[in-house]
Amino acid sequence: MRKILAFYEKIKPYLNKYLIVLLLFGVLIVFIDEHNLIRRMRYDSKIRALRKEIRQYERERDRALEQLEDLRTGSEELEKIARERYLMKKDDEEIFLLE
Repeated sequence: MRKILAFYEKIKPYLNKYLIVLLLFGVLIVFIDEHNLIRRMRYDSKIRALRKEIRQYERERDRALEQLEDLRTGSEELEKIARERYLMKKDDEEIFLLE
């Protein structure tokens, strides 16, 4: 308790009611308030992560749309997909799978 009083005596000339109110306001904004600064930073981080995820899904969607268009227009792409994914073959061919 003596240390606290000694500290208070040292800073007493610099304290006034405006500084005290300003410090209390700062503590309220940073730590206590429902929409405090720490929670706000967490929300901003989540928002950035979600926006990054949205961009990733948009790129995947664009690639899928391009592939769908290729499948609709060209038989070569359709044959390529059928051979690679579904292991389809022509009658006179054989398929060897290597691992």
